Amino acid sequence: MRHRVAGRGLGRTSSHRKALIRNQVTELLRHERIVTTEAKAKTIRPAAEKVITLGKRGTLHARRQAGAILTDRGVLKLLFDDIAPRFQTRPGGYTRIVKLGPRQGDGARMALIELVEGPATLTTAADAPASEEAAIDTEAVDQDDTAAVSDADDDAGETTADPDDDAAVAEVAADEEATDDAPAEEGEAEAEDQKSEQSDSESDDATEPEEEEA
Repeated sequence: MRHRVAGRGLGRTSSHRKALIRNQVTELLRHERIVTTEAKAKTIRPAAEKVITLGKRGTLHARRQAGAILTDRGVLKLLFDDIAPRFQTRPGGYTRIVKLGPRQGDGARMALIELVEGPATLTTAADAPASEEAAIDTEAVDQDDTAAVSDADDDAGETTADPDDDAAVAEVAADEEATDDAPAEEGEAEAEDQKSEQSDSESDDATEPEEEEA
């Protein structure tokens, strides 16, 4: 019977189990999520949260303690420089476990263990000049856009016809047409007058012989 025996044996010896936990915690911090069996996920969860707590302390002693658990110096640096600062305001509960169902083949219950905080977007001193240049570029683009809009408005104002101007132009055109038609009308009136005079003279000539005969 397993009276007063804490933890999970995982079917391994103590040394093998310790190496398994160290490797799983290292890979969890490297990839920020791993898929494993539900029993292993529940076993490595306390060790992973302990390492993150050491990273939040940030002291040399804490770094040495975390280095005794992690198997990669690069992951150790990542823990203290990137992962731990995300959890400064969180008092525990740095990981979550999501059950995935049984595994095909042996039917082992699988689970996903991951960090609850994603990558943080921290602005460093090296990134500050780049951000300032980006801000200057955006301001220049905004100014260019504003100038282009103002030029377009000016062009639209120049090309837009005023109704009053259109009416004045129409009146001038009508006056010109009237002046052009006036000489033609006068010529027609003179021709009609000449025709009427000729007809009157012919009628007078026709009446004179009749009076002489009488």
